[in-house]
Amino acid sequence: MPIYKAPLRDMRFVLYELHGGEAMTELPGFEDFGRDLVEPVLDEAAKLCEQVLFPLNRSGDEEGCTLANGVVSTPKGFKEAYDRFRDGGWTSISCDPAWGGQGFPNVVSTLVEEMICSANLSFGMYPGLSHGAYNALARHGTEALKEKWLPKLVAGEWAGTMCLTEPHCGTDLGLIRTRAEPKDDGSWAVTGTKIFISAGDHDLTDNILHLVLARTPGAPKGIKGISLFLVPKYAVGDDGAVGGPNGVTCGSIEHKMGIKASSTCVMNFDGATGWLIGERHKGMRAMFTMMNTARLGVAIQGLGIAEVSYQNAVAYARDRIQGRSLSGTKAPDKAADPILVHPDVRRMLLTQRAYTEGCRALAAGIARELDVSQRHPDPKVRQAAEDYVALMTPIAKAMMTDLGSEVANLGVQVYGGHGFIREWGQEQYVRDARITQIYEGTNGVQALDLVGRKMPADAGRALRRFFHPVQAFIEAKVEDERLGVFVQPLAKAFVRLQQATAQVARAGLARPDEAGAAATDYLKLFGLTALAHQWARMAEVAYARLDADGPDTFYEAKIATARFFMDRLLPESSARFSAVMAGGRSIMEFPDDAF
Repeated sequence: MPIYKAPLRDMRFVLYELHGGEAMTELPGFEDFGRDLVEPVLDEAAKLCEQVLFPLNRSGDEEGCTLANGVVSTPKGFKEAYDRFRDGGWTSISCDPAWGGQGFPNVVSTLVEEMICSANLSFGMYPGLSHGAYNALARHGTEALKEKWLPKLVAGEWAGTMCLTEPHCGTDLGLIRTRAEPKDDGSWAVTGTKIFISAGDHDLTDNILHLVLARTPGAPKGIKGISLFLVPKYAVGDDGAVGGPNGVTCGSIEHKMGIKASSTCVMNFDGATGWLIGERHKGMRAMFTMMNTARLGVAIQGLGIAEVSYQNAVAYARDRIQGRSLSGTKAPDKAADPILVHPDVRRMLLTQRAYTEGCRALAAGIARELDVSQRHPDPKVRQAAEDYVALMTPIAKAMMTDLGSEVANLGVQVYGGHGFIREWGQEQYVRDARITQIYEGTNGVQALDLVGRKMPADAGRALRRFFHPVQAFIEAKVEDERLGVFVQPLAKAFVRLQQATAQVARAGLARPDEAGAAATDYLKLFGLTALAHQWARMAEVAYARLDADGPDTFYEAKIATARFFMDRLLPESSARFSAVMAGGRSIMEFPDDAF
């Protein structure tokens, strides 16, 4: 049977030893969030995920969601688990106290979110979508809208969704046909059909607040004519009481490859009453607030799947006996040695470990900068942090979900034939992970966002938020006797990244297809370099702790994993660099009719 144990030791290392989490108490509003408060919260989150959410993961996958007589039902146990989740305050952990939230730093909620995704990704979709709706409404809604809708959303009594995709358009939202007609009371009548709506309908909450993109009468064509509306499933009176249906129905639920316990719905809006969020025709601005939050959340989904797959692969490799070690018998009391002794199994496990721990370090660093961008008193510091988060969002989303899927597939490979069998649990992680590379903008779209928007914006200002600190670290540590073996490979990858950046910028100006053809390889080169930077820093911290406190298996393993990453995984950056520099001719000049 599958297992899961929250990696609290590594989370504390990343939060406090790598990223200086204790300093977050210096940010306005975070004065009370010292270790004495944060660590017990992480402990409680671990218990909830291990004991309540994880046991429902496989059964939820087996049962899935159902639609009968217009009612969507989640799998057995989900409603009770959600009630415990809500009553424990987990829906409000990082929300503004002004609306009933607990106001925890994003870096803390990110670690909690990882645990949820490892334990039960399908379950995590419900509160995750609600939090995205909260962010968009809190930032762009009027005070009247926020006062009416946010407290219940924050408390988890009501849920939220984002309704973008339509049957004829996905990424190209300028093609949407859903329309909103003005009503005499200032509200709008919303009519149209949306598809692939995660958590679109369910039985976990008393109401669901849909954030719907629609076109108003006379709106300009394309995305410049899109507005965003809040459309509840049920009407709500002035006293906050939930009333009757509001013209919002679930037409069907999708039968999916994975995340089967998350209801993915076709949603029909038939003159449903809604309210404008933000400015008319500025809906994409408001929706991107939600989408950027969601993209970072999806990155954490990839990380969560990677962690639980790795844990199970290690457990299996310790127990499964098969063959003898190439260097001589290691378990003479058994009929064969555990497969953990075999070089290729160790290669797969170390690949899983290096990617998972590296991604956790990177994710926590991005979340830390997100807190700085929102809380630091110095506008220049806030802007620098905001630039960094904007730059790293598409990289994190694409890289961490690609790696999450790769790690899950490696988990199946470690299991061999048993990995292909449902009751062992590994194949579910492969199925669940696959969607993360697709939704909230496919990973190819993330790469285009990186090279087409983030890289050239403000004359490359965001790039400097990454390049300058990495350059400074390399210059300061490259001659260090112990760190040189980590910093020198980082330096080589960093030079490749700089050269590739210049190539993409130069070629893209003359021929946009060149930038598009290079985008995915460039993003992966960037991501590998970012992970290398994190691993070099982790090795530095580990050495310092060993010097101060003496032998410790945890820190020794950090250094060994860092060495494996530099030796065996970072060399991929050379191949990605070569692909970028090769240009796009072999892609774009292939005859269309030859496909």
